[in-house]
Amino acid sequence: MTRRAQVYGRALHGGSQRVLNCERDLRDGGLGSRFNKHSVEQRELVSAAANAIYQAFVNYNNNFRRITERAKQRFEKREWSGAQRDLGERIELYTKSVERSVGALGRMLGEHSADRNFWRRLKQFFGDRVNDIPDGEFSKTYFNSVNRRLFNTVGIDPDIEFVTLRLDAEEHHRHLVKHHRYLNWTTIDDIVGHFLNDFAFAATYADRRQDIAFITNEIRRYGNNCNLDPLHVLKIEFMQPVFYQSSRAYLVGQIFWPATSAPLIIALKHNDAGVAVDAVLMSADEVSVLFGFTRSYFFVDVEPVEGAVYFMKSILPQKPLDELYTILGRIRQGKTERYRTFTRHLKQTQDQFVHARGEPGLVMLVFTLPSYDLVFKIIRDSFGYPKNISHEKVMAQYQFVFKHDRAGRLIDTQEFRQIEFPLAKFSPDLLQELLESTSNSVRIDDGKIIIDHLYVERRVTPLNLFVDEQSRESVELAVLDYGQAIKDLALTNIFPGDLLFKNFGVTRHGRVIFYDYDELCLVTDCNFRDLPVPSFDEDEMRPDSWFYVATNDVFPAEFIKFLSMNKSLKALFLEVHADLLTADYWRAIKTQHLENQILEVVPYYHPPLPTRRN
Repeated sequence: MTRRAQVYGRALHGGSQRVLNCERDLRDGGLGSRFNKHSVEQRELVSAAANAIYQAFVNYNNNFRRITERAKQRFEKREWSGAQRDLGERIELYTKSVERSVGALGRMLGEHSADRNFWRRLKQFFGDRVNDIPDGEFSKTYFNSVNRRLFNTVGIDPDIEFVTLRLDAEEHHRHLVKHHRYLNWTTIDDIVGHFLNDFAFAATYADRRQDIAFITNEIRRYGNNCNLDPLHVLKIEFMQPVFYQSSRAYLVGQIFWPATSAPLIIALKHNDAGVAVDAVLMSADEVSVLFGFTRSYFFVDVEPVEGAVYFMKSILPQKPLDELYTILGRIRQGKTERYRTFTRHLKQTQDQFVHARGEPGLVMLVFTLPSYDLVFKIIRDSFGYPKNISHEKVMAQYQFVFKHDRAGRLIDTQEFRQIEFPLAKFSPDLLQELLESTSNSVRIDDGKIIIDHLYVERRVTPLNLFVDEQSRESVELAVLDYGQAIKDLALTNIFPGDLLFKNFGVTRHGRVIFYDYDELCLVTDCNFRDLPVPSFDEDEMRPDSWFYVATNDVFPAEFIKFLSMNKSLKALFLEVHADLLTADYWRAIKTQHLENQILEVVPYYHPPLPTRRN
């Protein structure tokens, strides 16, 4: 091996170099006669670079799993604050690992680091070795991340990037995730008892008999509602790894009848008395919300990841693959899958990008493709009055949400750079505004629109439009959930800042979420005040406040101004959520956060609703 290749290996792996045998690689056909015109030194460097990139990926993956493995102990010891710290630490792993790899490659490959011919050979050599191995597609994604950073790639460069990263339909058969299978020889009660025995924790179940009865009754209730006889259950299957999120653990499985099947998710909590079953989720909607794009990422120690994704796809067939990767914490692979499936759709559709529905934002220009369930957001060059925020602060807000507990109320947003789309795919009105309002981020080059930076997220219906367009019953539920969304965010120490309906959206499951992050702040950073009582009648007639208002002062009593609803809806909202308009409510929440109390937002909890009016 050449001196350059040896140093390169040490740089990426901190001294834990693998001495590669170039002769063996040649015999194996890795470089082979295709590269016989190139020097031995360059062939060795290709071999060393490929190995080093792969080992850097393995190191990243091992660190990812190391943090993930803590989740079981966090649950058993009720270390909820530690679980939140682990979430942030794990999110940062990928970027840090890629940055280290890029730095080492840039230094050690020298002139070859920007040599496209060299990278073509490197891609071929790397791909030949990772094809058809567990998590091989992840390693290709990692290769692309390093490659794109070095070349500052615009769009996709198939010469030096892997572009066909989708697992084929047979992949999950080759790499099945480990799972438990329980055949129904006697009764449902017996099966439930068996799988609770298999899923044991250092902390014991508080009342195992009660848990068995609860799960069994829920299965029977679901069966009765769907005309499925519980006696005819054939089997139950669970993934062997336990899913963890915040303070809950989940057994993820499926229950089978002769002609159909259903998801079976057992939610576990751990309180002073011990571990207990908290909920049984069996409807597709409930399970889809649990594994939705507004939830924080799960901790599940599973290998290979592809097997887990396809197991979950079998119980949630409508859930996009990219979201399944993402909820498992494999954010970059989810991002890759989302981009791949979208660009394929874009080539097949006649649709053009158009402005997204809703009021135009002062900070973001938002557009969408009508036939695809995504929106694209670009930061405007300048912001309209009264916005007083920098571009850097806007990006910091999105990064904050990325790492924070989203509590089912904030959309998971993916950040893309140097993306290109066909110019012909943009409607004239949208194209004109892009060039006028986002020229710092958007340019035209060779028949393509190049976007330097944008955010991509799932499309939802703006709440203000939903209220105008939907049935009375749906609107009432949405307005009540709007209040609950604000309360859920408060429990995670988030104050939305701007409570106008246009900044909230409604998902296809009817859940209200918040998506305008530029004024979002921590509850603990706010000073919640009661409105002062005026001393003189003319005080209330002044156009400006007659009392001093600091930057972080918030007056909950004024929230009523944001509730653009009719008299009936407003009365319904106040019946349930009048406490949101009191400073006492917010000060109490703030105090709990300052005292480091753990405030939970349980994904499957539905607060009671008032009796519907005629």
